[in-house]
Order: sequence, then structure tokens, then C-alpha cells
Amino acid sequence: MEFHQDDPVVALELKDPQDNSVYRFGHGFSFGAQRSVAGEFVFQTGMVGYPESVTDPSYRGQILVITFPLVGNYGVPSREDRDALLEDLPAHFEAAEIHIAGLVVAAYSGDNFSHHLATSSLGQWLKEQNVPAIYGIDTRELTKRIREKGSMLGRLLFQKHSLINGAAHANGVINGNHNGAYSKLAFEDIPWRDPNGQNLVAEVSINAPRIFSPHPSAALKHPSGRPVRVLFVDVGSKHNQLRCLVSRGVEVEQVPWDYDFHAEAGRHYDGLFVSNGPGDPAMMGSTIKHLAQALHEGRTPIFGICLGHQLLARAAGADTVKMKFGNRGHNIPCTNLLSGRCYITSQNHGYAVDARTLPHEWRELFVNANDGSNEGIRHVSRPYFSVQFHPESAPGPRDTEFLFDVFIDSIKKTLESPASLFQPVVFPDGDVMELRGRNPRVHVKKVLVLGSGGLSIGQAGEFDYSGSQAIKALKEEGIYTILINPNIATIQTSKGLADKVYFFPVNAEFVRKVIVKERPDALYCTFGGQTALQVGIQLKDELESLGVRVLGTPIDTIITTEDRELFARSMESIGEKCAKSASASTIEEAKRAVKDIGFPVIVRAAYALGGLGSGFAEDEAGLVDLCNRAFAASPQVLIERSMKGWKEIEYEVVRDAHDNCITVCNMENFDPLGIHTGDSIVVAPSQTLSDEDYNMLRTTAVNVIRHLGVVGECNIQYALNPESREYCIIEVNARLSRSSALASKATGYPLAFIAAKLGLGIPLNEIKNSVTKVTCACFEPSLDYVVVKIPRWDLKKFTRVSTLLGSSMKSVGEVMSIGRTFEEAIQKAIRGVDVNNLGFNETIALMSLDLDAELQTPSDQRMFALANAMHHGYSVNRIWEMTKIDKWFLSRLKILSDFGKLMTKYNTKTVPVDLLKKAKQLGFADRQLAKFWSSNELAVRRARIDAGITPVVKQIDTVAAEFPAFTNYLYLTYNGATHDVSFDDHGVMVLGSGVYRIGSSVEFDWCSVRAIRTLREQGFKTMMVNYNPETVSTDYDEADRLYFENINLETVLDIYQMESSAGVMLSMGGQTPNNIALPLNRLSVKILGTSPEMIDTAENRYKFSRMLDRIGVDQPQWKELTSFEEAEEFCTKVTYPVLVRPSYVLSGAAMNTVYSKDDLANYLQQAADVSRDHPVVITKYIENAKEIEMDAVAKNGKMIGHFISEHVENAGVHSGDATLVQPPQDLDPETVRKIEDATRKIGNALNVTGPFNIQFIAKDNDVKVIECNVRAARSFPFVSKVMGVDLIEMATKAMAGIPVQEYPPVTIPTDYVGVKVPQFSFSRLSGADPVLGVEMASTGEVACFGRTKYEAYLKALVSTGFKLPKKNILLSIGSFKDKIEMLPSVKKLHELGFNLFATAGTADYLQEYGIPAKFLEVLGGHENDQKPEYSLTQHLANNVIDLYINLPSSNRFRRPASYVSKGYRTRRMAVDYQTPLVTNVKIAKILVEALARQYDLEISDVDYQTFVPAPSALPNSPLLKGQEPTKSPSLRQLLQSSPFKGKHIISVNQFTRSELHLLFTVASEMRIGVERSGTLNILRGKVLHEMFYEPSTRTLVSFDTAMARLGGVSIPITEAHSSTTKGESLKDTIRTLGAYGDAIVLRHPSEDSADIAAKFSPVPIINAGNGTREHPTQAFLDLFTIREELGTVNGLTITFTGDLKYGRTVHSLCELLKHYDVTIQLISPPSLSLPQGVRDNLKSRNQLGAEFTELTPEVVAKTDVLYCTRVQKERFDDLESYEKVKDVFVVNNKTLKDAKQNMVIMHPLPRNVEIAEEVDFDPRAAYFRQMKYGMYVRMALLALVLAE
Repeated sequence: MEFHQDDPVVALELKDPQDNSVYRFGHGFSFGAQRSVAGEFVFQTGMVGYPESVTDPSYRGQILVITFPLVGNYGVPSREDRDALLEDLPAHFEAAEIHIAGLVVAAYSGDNFSHHLATSSLGQWLKEQNVPAIYGIDTRELTKRIREKGSMLGRLLFQKHSLINGAAHANGVINGNHNGAYSKLAFEDIPWRDPNGQNLVAEVSINAPRIFSPHPSAALKHPSGRPVRVLFVDVGSKHNQLRCLVSRGVEVEQVPWDYDFHAEAGRHYDGLFVSNGPGDPAMMGSTIKHLAQALHEGRTPIFGICLGHQLLARAAGADTVKMKFGNRGHNIPCTNLLSGRCYITSQNHGYAVDARTLPHEWRELFVNANDGSNEGIRHVSRPYFSVQFHPESAPGPRDTEFLFDVFIDSIKKTLESPASLFQPVVFPDGDVMELRGRNPRVHVKKVLVLGSGGLSIGQAGEFDYSGSQAIKALKEEGIYTILINPNIATIQTSKGLADKVYFFPVNAEFVRKVIVKERPDALYCTFGGQTALQVGIQLKDELESLGVRVLGTPIDTIITTEDRELFARSMESIGEKCAKSASASTIEEAKRAVKDIGFPVIVRAAYALGGLGSGFAEDEAGLVDLCNRAFAASPQVLIERSMKGWKEIEYEVVRDAHDNCITVCNMENFDPLGIHTGDSIVVAPSQTLSDEDYNMLRTTAVNVIRHLGVVGECNIQYALNPESREYCIIEVNARLSRSSALASKATGYPLAFIAAKLGLGIPLNEIKNSVTKVTCACFEPSLDYVVVKIPRWDLKKFTRVSTLLGSSMKSVGEVMSIGRTFEEAIQKAIRGVDVNNLGFNETIALMSLDLDAELQTPSDQRMFALANAMHHGYSVNRIWEMTKIDKWFLSRLKILSDFGKLMTKYNTKTVPVDLLKKAKQLGFADRQLAKFWSSNELAVRRARIDAGITPVVKQIDTVAAEFPAFTNYLYLTYNGATHDVSFDDHGVMVLGSGVYRIGSSVEFDWCSVRAIRTLREQGFKTMMVNYNPETVSTDYDEADRLYFENINLETVLDIYQMESSAGVMLSMGGQTPNNIALPLNRLSVKILGTSPEMIDTAENRYKFSRMLDRIGVDQPQWKELTSFEEAEEFCTKVTYPVLVRPSYVLSGAAMNTVYSKDDLANYLQQAADVSRDHPVVITKYIENAKEIEMDAVAKNGKMIGHFISEHVENAGVHSGDATLVQPPQDLDPETVRKIEDATRKIGNALNVTGPFNIQFIAKDNDVKVIECNVRAARSFPFVSKVMGVDLIEMATKAMAGIPVQEYPPVTIPTDYVGVKVPQFSFSRLSGADPVLGVEMASTGEVACFGRTKYEAYLKALVSTGFKLPKKNILLSIGSFKDKIEMLPSVKKLHELGFNLFATAGTADYLQEYGIPAKFLEVLGGHENDQKPEYSLTQHLANNVIDLYINLPSSNRFRRPASYVSKGYRTRRMAVDYQTPLVTNVKIAKILVEALARQYDLEISDVDYQTFVPAPSALPNSPLLKGQEPTKSPSLRQLLQSSPFKGKHIISVNQFTRSELHLLFTVASEMRIGVERSGTLNILRGKVLHEMFYEPSTRTLVSFDTAMARLGGVSIPITEAHSSTTKGESLKDTIRTLGAYGDAIVLRHPSEDSADIAAKFSPVPIINAGNGTREHPTQAFLDLFTIREELGTVNGLTITFTGDLKYGRTVHSLCELLKHYDVTIQLISPPSLSLPQGVRDNLKSRNQLGAEFTELTPEVVAKTDVLYCTRVQKERFDDLESYEKVKDVFVVNNKTLKDAKQNMVIMHPLPRNVEIAEEVDFDPRAAYFRQMKYGMYVRMALLALVLAE
């Protein structure tokens, strides 16, 4: 699809079969022959095989609609190649010509096809054969129309030729909202044509008989010596039927449809075959007559297919009927009524046999498992049978090809014994009763499900999803379910799923204990990843004696798939190829194996998760290194041939106990083989496989799963040579995997749910498809969309980590996106990975990448390297040479790159509507287009909506619209014309967590799901928006509607507006939704819960800091960092260490602890580019302080529930990496009181409604706030589950306005404590330093319970995979302080009998205290000189050490990353050799104490939660409800101490800095008051007079409103209606008004008016503008605006532009700014420059920066606040001077191209042309918000002046 659609426009018309009315469905573009055509419209839901389909004679006269949106990808093979078997027939097609009348597709990939057999494009072939074809049609909508109305007659009408090159492309948007553009075009008119009225068979059958002979070596012989011959009646046959017969050794005589054959039976032929064909069987009288005679004479077996089946039925005396729309997919399930087996078949027919009319000697053989229609018949006593489907496939699955063997076998039997002619055909698989007897249903009452433990790289949230699905399936079957999973953050360990949850390590020892206690009947170990699988393998021999059976796949099968050599042997036994490989248990064996295989090789550890311990070796040195590491993880390594550059293809395969097999989803890796599939971009379904490739691999997958005996689900991965059909199997995962979760979400087919049912012996065809509710689960989903998965890496979080991608997985999460084209989907996915990604376009930030190196050795930046390379002119071929990424994918990306360049030539006003529509269809986001057009997102949105370009909502229904679906699983696309759903729910939108990454993981999914479930329980309709395939929240049955879409401003607004949503809940999904809170709020989206402005107050450290000061809550000292000198001075003042970090932060991004001046310099050099938009901040780092976590819920600012948990580690370890204890065990009651007190104050000040989390730091009962998150936090699931009170449920109710019980009773046992321990994945991240700091590094968490914190800690630690030490412990303690602190613990270890080893300093220190420790030494690179008994590295490498306690000293100068310290090397070795490692002193102490207590770790009552109704409530826990807080000054107290009471407000010079602070504090309180109750009755009974001698809207109305909101009355008086018109003086007017009211607001043109009024007024005067001199209240609100928008005024550059001479607002603001450290830039025409007096004042304060006469990009780039004023015509002496300068100061999107992202644009308003309207949509435009702030400031001012 190129951009300039020069292809002619074609109209698609349909005739309604009910009333014959004709209507225009839509318009498309031609890519075939340029002629109009009429015929019958039919649809086909297959996803591959278009060359086979279009040559299928059964489609004769029909216009084929292919639902899959990408047709033409793999081109068309040669028309010249001849078939190896049927020599004069074409090799690759089903007929010598194309038989369809026309082709309709959604999208067409043009000439950018890619396949080793392709010689031309599909379009070229269609033109050669004169067949019209169009793309650009909403084929899903067309399919639904045909489904509802039945097969319809239709026409494709070309434009009349005179118009083709004329106005045709004025507006080339197809089938979207611009059909109006085509209504003016004239199209050809041709007659309608109904092919059903013709004898189509006569058109497609051969004219004269011909013979095909088998290869002599394979030929079957008749007893007489002649070849065995089958007579093949051609009623429109496909060539593959001939191939299937000839390849089985029979000679075939193909005869025309009306050939009279019965006389030759038994003499000239031995079997009769009737082919498929087109049209109505009733029209085939002569064929039916000949068949009837053959049946009657009964001389040979007979087999019919499709039309042949219908003809045989009619010949036997049955009837046929026309179906509504026929069956034309490749995924149609048919059940064999003899055996009960269900097969997936390929079909293409519009008529069916009416089984009710079958004569008594005929029986049904197959029925359609979906609609019950007949699919096959058999004779009860003769060898006659026929089937409706296509066992020869081509295209489609080959599962029923065995029917040709059945037919040939029956011929052989009749030749051996003529008596066989009086016996029915025998089919394999036995009868249904026998099958059921062999595999009965499994009846169990109690099942144990093993979870996967903490999230780690390679084993993440997908197991929460699959385990939850399995539990749902078991519950549906009424089975009592027990779960073992220590992952407390997941949904599956929550109430509402399993009946009982054990928070225990998932290992053999603990699982055995649970089995002994619970006595379950059965066990599932395939839903907990590799962790659960290992337990199943370890317990294999004990389970039977424990009375437990393993459900699903047998353990022996699992062992076969896990042991690479066993697997290779198993595959060999069925003739399947694996990569050439050998296993080795020693390095010498490995070297020998490579001699046979040859380099390069891939080395893998056996029994390892996600490729752990694997890699590529190019030579012997690489081999030895990899083997060393792999042997640490596993006793065996496997060495395989490397096939780098081959395609990697995956299939998800499902098999039931009755041997029914289906493949649910096939996926193609965008990256070639060599990158772990978890780190690959994955596309589903595959894009570049032909039908033969696809079904070759599918057939293999089915054979393999049958051979292995898998029951349930498994995943098979292949390597496929892109230059041939050579393939080999890489591996089979006989369990639910990451790919399974992806496949479930990609197809809508709930794999885990189905697999759990299959394990109970329920066959596939007896399980309902839960999406359509009408079809069965034994089917293969059809996709009419494309899915792209992209991994998310967080490698920047780790020091010294390798960013290269290879065979070991490194990604921490993944996104999935759905689009109708690959381009649309991949751009969505790129944006999903990171909020800063715009899509596939050049990324300036990565210009430093060495593109060639990046393309050749892939890293986490590969996608951006591709974009930059294309932007710089690299060709598709050049990139392919370097990357071996398939050229089809690269050509799609090239289209995006080129289109992006094209877009830069336009702007929002000049872009043609068809190009804007095209941009959206190609997946370009509004933000991305704004970048191309130097505009802003909202301006682009406005232009798009004005052009009528909006997305449509489509369903994922698993059947490509073939059946009606009740699915709520939705996505947005611009490649469609109509919505699949109506919008009547007006539900609440809950925004999910987005992609899992370090800092935001499954805990936020738990919060989102709990919120959704709470809302649904309360009767609310709900919508989930999320794009993460690993989550429970994206399970289609969790919310009323699931939008699988990105969480960004554009998408959320689109959904919100379409759905007319009742409100958005964004505090459940972590930081991703919080980031768009403010922009959504500003666009009038109803945000439920805390106001986004308050969220911003908490997130902006200036605002938050001021708020804390105001309410009397302490915080560590901090300062903004603008220069090194300033930073150094601050650090010296507060003393080192300090914490340096950017302003907005998620999980400690780019934070660092700095211990010295050198350290500071080093960090600042690195951090200069940390965040251009948010400054860097330095905070005093408090050493040896305790960190405490507070999770709370408030409603309207009042706390209604909270829990406190304590960190084990001292402050300085990121809270996400900390060990949490709940309830706290070591907190002083006074500390607790202070924390509760501070939390109440903060909740009240922020007016919180919903969840919030505060981190405190406490030292000697001195409590300070570190940060506050006004949203759910990662600790919420932990505290909710430990304390048995669901804080998220409470928060959701508070936010939705549902009654909620404050402080519900807590019922926990007396000796009970939960400990949460982080789960790290350092072993995955080669090179990363495994130390903890302010940067978060953990990928997951686990929690266990105990009677003490030590017992709970020990269980939790074991849950992370930590092995407790048995004998040898190595100590290396850096700082003296740590040595002192550790001494008692080390003594304990000695007393416990451990052998202690230590490094030099530590060994000496221990020796002093009489503790024996063996000295080990680390030498730098000279290990050869070292005796092995003293070598630390050798002790680690040989796994002598059971535990390594390495406590690095932190107060040294941080060395640059290139320097590798000895400590780092040994820590890294410990990780690589799987030695347990502890690097934190507090953790070392708690571990030693826990070991010393020698717990038996038996099951106790605290280890599990039984979800039965809770026992009677206990009284309130003192932990949950604290004492009343000490109050910060209330609003009334603030007003009582007002310095302005009764004072005039004449000039800004009256105000000191502290008075401004008071004014703004009161303004903030006013804002909360207005938000809470609308009005505050502070000035009840007060009257304000507003005397305006000049026109005013804003000032007058805002004072009016302010007074009304304060409960007072205002009376506006204008000069025109006052006594001034009679000559009254200002003095007299003022005296008069003063007699009536309490204060006067005055605006007057005279500069001394305010002073005069103040002199004579008995009541306060407020100056609202005195001539050109001052406008104090405007200056106050301007200053307040700057503070609210940017958090602070200090350090800013403020640029004033326009009329600075007469602009009184500018004069007042310049004067007020004397209180702040700012730089002021001035821009004005010389005639309107700032008055000299004001300029002199600025100069004297060193505030005046540069002055200019025009607004240049350089000036804008430096500006933080751009303050615009009107250039007023009346101020100029002549018009020419005005015309010269009026446009120099116009601010538009172009001006803002170089501006900072968080700059603000202000204007006192009204404006003329100085700010273009397009800027109004820029989030930086603050001038209308300025007005709102103005009301709060004026409320504050009035209250301070007038309140009693």
C-alpha cells in the first residue's frame, strides 16, 4: 500500500437477498484487472493460501472476500513450474487458471512480497488472468453483512474511464468517513449475474479423459498385473486430490463431469472417486444418474468430496439444501460419529446434504461440531462414503488426508476378496465407546495447583494469568482448589479464586508438606512455569504413594521435553529433525561434541528457564566460558548447531485425552533465530509463510504433540530456512508458557482455561467457545487483524550490564498491540513500550548509535537503530544483509519511514484529508504527526476530528466475524468503516498498569482487577484499558469491556468520548495512567478520586515541599540544582552523603547516592541529560535511618483506613527492593503516632479521595516524609492480604461514591507476621552488579507468613530460590562500621558450626575477636600464581561456598563504570555460579538470626488463607486507627492572622515575600474548598462594590464569582450607568460606595486613581488597574499561575513579549518578581519597550537578561515562561509602523517547535492575533487556566482583607 493511491477507485454494490434492493457498501482501490464484474459474494476466513483459494474451481463465478487483512505478502510462485508427480500440471496451484470472478481484501501488500518461491506479486498475476481485485474495504463489516443476510449478489464497478485520472483522488479515503468524496464519481453499470443459475461444472470440468500414473516403484498392481486404477469424475476438481491419489500408488483416469462410467466398473477401474466443484448439485442430472447406476451395481468402492459428496447423496436418494452463507474456512471442526474424534477441516461449499432425507441404509459419518450440519455419509453394508470437507486441504490443515488411505485400503480389500464389496468401509480410531473407555473423565474433588512464585525475567506475570484461568476452570467444574504460591502481589493469590492459598515456597520440600496435610486427589504443575514443572519432576516417584495423580501432560513427557538429548532422540524416532546436537557433562565432552557439530554452536543448560545459562560460541574459548557458567546452573549442557538468520516460528498446540489436536495460534518472530523468543518482536499470525509452509509446520506440531502424549497445551518452536522448506524443531514446552499467554490474548482463545479442562479428561468438542457462546472449543481461531508483541527491557537500571540480545532472555515485560495491518499494530506496540516513544521514526536521542554495529549485533535499541538507518537512506537490502530480518517486515517499516518524511512537508492546515486518514491507517499517532508538523497533539486531534477521521471499535471474536460473538474484547483501528459494538453502557474506565517494568509490575494489575471487580459487584458497568498480554486485567472476562489499547492521551480520550464514560479511574495502574491525569482533566474528562491538580501537587516537589511546610510536616533538606558551584555549596552545607535525582521519578530512575565532592562532579557529568524537561534535585541523605511505608485510603481528605509496614534495610535501598515487615515489629509507638499524624495532614491537604502511599524516614523518633504517591502503590496487595482488609476495595468505593465502612475491623492471629522479600533476576543480566541502592533492581516479590518475622523471612527468602547454607560461608565486609555491626552475627554463625571463609581485612578483624576464618584472596587477573586453596574465585567456581556475604563499603569515591573492582567481580561470580549472595548488612543480620533460631518450617495456621466467610470481627486494631493528629493552621486561623485585614490593596510594592506566601497558601485552600463544596461561607453578609471606568470581562467576573463563592454579595457598577455621567468626581463616588459596602474594587484610566480612592474611602480599596501603571491582582494571579504550573518561580527564565510600555500587568509582575531568583528577557518593538524605571529596577537586581525586537527560536528555547501581551494598534503613530511589527510577536506551533516541554505560555487576555488559536490545544498554553487560578487568588485576597 503506497501513499499516493493512483489505483482506480472501485465501487462495491450489494443486492439484498430479502427484498432485492441495491445499495453501495463502500469503495476500494483496484489492484487486479481493470474491469467491472458481477457475481455472488462469499467470504473465506482462512489466513494463508490465497494462490490455492483463487484457483479452486469451487469458487467459480464467486467474488471472494478474504477476511485476513494482509494478502499478497508472500507473492505468487512461478506459473511455469510443473508438478513433480502430475507432470503436465502446475506445481503450486489447484487449477491452471484463476476461477474466482473477483477478489476483495482489506489491505494488500503490493510489490513488497517476500518468499523464496515467489516470482511475482498477486496483483500482477490477477491482471494476467483478467481478474479484478480491490483493497481498502472493511472486510469484517462485509463478512458480517453476508453472515446476517446470507450469500449475496454483488458487483465491483470501475470508474468511468474519462474520470479515472480526473477528480478521482480529490479525497482518497476508502470506506471510512469520507465516502461522500466518491458519491460524485460516475461508475460503470453492468448486469447482475447469479452463478447459481448456471451449470458451472461444465465450465470447469475437463473435456476429455486423461490418465495420471504413479512412479513405478510405488505403483499398486491389480491381481491381473495391470495398475490399480481409480476413475476420477471431475466436477471441478482441485489438483491436490489427484496428487493425494497418485502419490498413494494408484493410476488415476480423470474423466469429464458427464462421462458415462458405470459400464467400466470393475473392468477398467477399481475405485470411483467424485471430486469437488462449484454450484448447485441439483443441476447435475447426468452425473447423478451415472452415480445412481454405479451404486446400484456396486462393483467398486466409492469416495466423494464436497460437491462429489452432495452428488453421491442425491444419487442415493437424499436431498441437498442451499446454506445461508456456506462454510469456507480452514478451521471448521467436524466430529466423526463412529469414533467421536473431532478433526479440523478445510471447506468451501454453499450447499449441504439434508441428513433427514438419507435412505435407511445410509448413515451420517461426520457432522459439523459448530452448527450440526452434515459433513459426511457412509453406507452401512457397502464400501461407499463421502465427506463435505476437503481432506486434500490445499489450502488448510491436512488432518483428514488419511481418508484417501481409507479409500485405497477399501479398494485393496475388494481386490483381495470380492466379499468386501458387501462390507462397509472401516475407519481408524475404533468406536466412540471404546475411545471413552480408554480415556474416561477424571473425577477429582480436590486439586492442588502450583504457582510460579515471584516474577523474574523469563517467568513473569503470564503465570498469574494462566494460573488464574486454570483455577477458574476448576471452580467451574465444582472442584475444591488449593494453590501454593508465595507471590502475594498477584490476583491468583486473592480471595475469589482458589479456595485455599498457601504462601509457601514452590519447591519439592514445601509442596510435599502441603500434600501430606491436605491430601489432594490431583496436582497441576503446568501452570506455574519452570518452577512448578521442576517440582513435578522432583516429586514424580513419590506422588503415587501420596495418592496424588498428575493432571494433564504426564511427567514423563515433561522430562522428555526438558532433557534435550531425550527430546532429540524422541523426535528422531518419528522422523522429525532437531538441530544437530550433543549433550555433555564435562568441558572435555563438550569440546569433543563440537568437533562433530562444527562452530558456531549454541550452548544451553538442561532444565533451565528461559534460556538461562545459554549463549552462542564462535570458538573454543567462548565454548569453555559458556560451559563453565551453564554447569553452575545444571549438571548437563546441550550443544547444538547454530542456525542464526533462519526464521523462528512458534505454534501453540492443544491436545485432549481423545487425541483431538488443534493449533491455536502460530507466531512469527520479527527477529531471525539467535535472539531468545522472549526478547524478540513477535507477530501473530505469521506474515510470510505460504500455505505449504504453514501447514507443513502445523502437521509436524500435531504429530509431535501426539507422539509425546501431551494433554493440554504446549508450545513448539521451529527454525525455518528462509531459502527452502528445511526446518528443524528447536524445543517443545509441555506447559503453559509466555507464548501461551500471548497467544491467548492474540486470538481470544483462553488456552490455560481450556488446558485445565482437558486435564480432567473433558474432550475439546464438549467445551464451549466462551467467546462466541455458540461454537465449540475444538476449532482453530481465525484472525482478521494482526498482533505485534514487543519486549520491554530495563537495562539502564543496572550498572555494567550487557545490552546485547542473544539466546538468554533479558526483557522484564512485553506489550501487545492489535491493528488491522502490521504497520498499524507495530506503531502502537512501539508506543506501548515506553511513554516517550512516538512510533517508528527517527530518534534524535539515539543518533550516537553506531548504526552498522547496532544492526549487526542486536541490543535493546534495535528498533530505533532500524528507524534511524532508514531515515539515513539505508536500503531494505542493506539492512537485510546486516540483520537477516525478513524483507517483508523491512519493506513495511520502510513505508512508515518514507511516509514520515512525506508528512514533514505539511502542517495541520495544508495536509490533504486523504493523507491524514492514510497516516492514521498506518498507525501514526497524533503526537507523532504533531512532531512532523511542528504542532501539538491537541491541534492535530482537532484537525483530525474536524476532518471526520476517528477510529472504529472492532471485536476480537476468534472466528473473523463468521459467527455472531458476544465478546467484549475490543481494539481501535482506522482501517475500518463501522463499529462492531454500540455504546450504551457508559461504564467506568479503569486504566491498567501498561507494560511490566522494574518499578511497575503485577501489583498494579492486582489493584486494577480488584477495582474492576469491586465496581462490578456494586452494579457498575466497567471498561478496562490495558495493553499488557501477561495480565489478568486483560482477560476478557474481568471487565464488561476490555479495550486492548495503549494508555495515552489520544487513545483514552477516543474511548472516553465514544463510550460517553461515567468517569476514569487512573490511580490503580501505577505511574503510567498518573502521567496523563492532568491533561485529561484539562480536557474535561471526569477523573474519579483525587483531583489531578492535587496529584500534580504531590508529584511536583516544589509544590509538595511548600505544602509540607504549610501543614507542619518535616522533610529532608533539598535544593534544585542549576550549577555545579551551587550544588557543591549546598552539599557542603548539609554535609555528604546526598541523593541526586531528576524531578519526576518512577522507581528511582537515574537516582544516585553521592558520598563526596568528586562523586558529585562525576554524577553531574553523567546526569546532565537525565531529563531535559525536569531539573535535577539534591536531597540530604540521612544515613542509618529506618524507612517506613504507609498505605492509606481517604475520602474527601479524611483518612478511612491505613496500614504501616517497616523496611528491614535502612533507608537508601529503594522501597521496591526492600524487605517489608507487616505488622511492624520494631517501631516505637511515638514514631507510629507521628507517621499517622503526618499522613492525616497530607491526605487532608491534598483532599485525597482514593488510595495514597507515603514513604517516611525515621531516626530517633524524628520522622520525615520522603515522597507521597497519590495512587495505589506496590505495597497495597501485600498489606491488604496480610491484614485481611482490601484497601483497594475501600479506595474504589470511596472514588465511586459508594458507601464504605471506615476502619473495618482487622482480625489477625496474635503471633502473626508477614514478610515481603524482593525477587531479583541478576543471573539473567550478564555483567550487572548485584548490589542494592536507590535505583530499583528487583523484578518481583514474594511474601510468606510466620509466628515471628524471622520465620516468615526464612520462608520468603527460600521462595525466591535462595538456598539456605549447609556448611561454608564466605564473608567480605567493607566498612569498619559494618564489621562492628556484623560481629555478633558472625559469632553466631561460628557457634552454629559453619565453616567461615573471609577476605583479607575481614579475616584479620575476625581473628582479633577469636573467630576462626579461612583467608581467601582475590587477585587481579593473575589467578595462575595463586594456590587454589587460597583462591576466592576458585572456591566460588567449584561451588564450595554455600553463602557469600559481601558488604561493599559505600563511602568511597565512585569509580567510573569501566573500572571493575575486585568486589564487583566476586559478586558477579557468585551470581553466575548460582551461589547465594547477601549484600546488605541488615539482611545479613536478619538471615543469621533466622538461621540461629533453627525453625522446622512446618505448616502452621498462619501459612495459608482459607477464603471462607471471616470469623466474627475483633475490635479495631490500634495499628489501623491512630490518635487524632496535631492540627496544622486551619483556613480560619490563617485568615485571623491576616496582615491585610481592612487594608487597601493598591500596589504590588506593599507585599513582602512572606505575605505573598500567605496569599498563595490561602488561595490553595480556597481551591480545595471549592472542589469539596462549591462555596465557603467566609464572607456571608459582606458586600463588595465593583466600580469599573473601563471595559472588563475577566477581572470583573472573577471578583464577582470570588465573592459569590465566599458567600458574600457583589454589586458591579459601570461608568455609563453611574453619576459620573452627571459630573460626579471620583472622590465623591468612592465616599458614596463606601457608605453602602464593605470594600470597593476599582478600575480607572488615571494613574493616580487608586491613591486618590484610598485617601478618601472609608472601606478597603482593591486596585483592579490604574491606567498603565499597575494591575496588582493580575500580577498576583500570574505569579500564582507560574507556581502552580511549574512548582517554583526560582531559577526560571521569564520572557515578556508584545507591548511592554503600556502593559500594566507586565509592570506589576516585574516588580513582584524582585522576591525571586529569575532572569527576565524582553521582546518588543522599540516604540513599545519597557519603561526606563521598571528596566532600571530589573538591572539593579541583576534580573535583566537580553532584550530583543523579535521572537527567535533561540530565545524561545531558553524560556520557561512566555508572557505575551497585545500589540495594540492605537499605541502606534502610523499604521505602517504597526503593520511592520504586529506579526513578529505571533506565537504559533512553529514558534513553539524549539520550546521546552514544560514551558508555560501566559497572557492576561483578551488577545487579538498574538497567540494563534492552534496553540490553545498545546498543554503548555496556560492562559485559560490562568483565569481559573485568578478566581482562587481573588477569593484569597478578599478573604484576607474582609474576613472577621
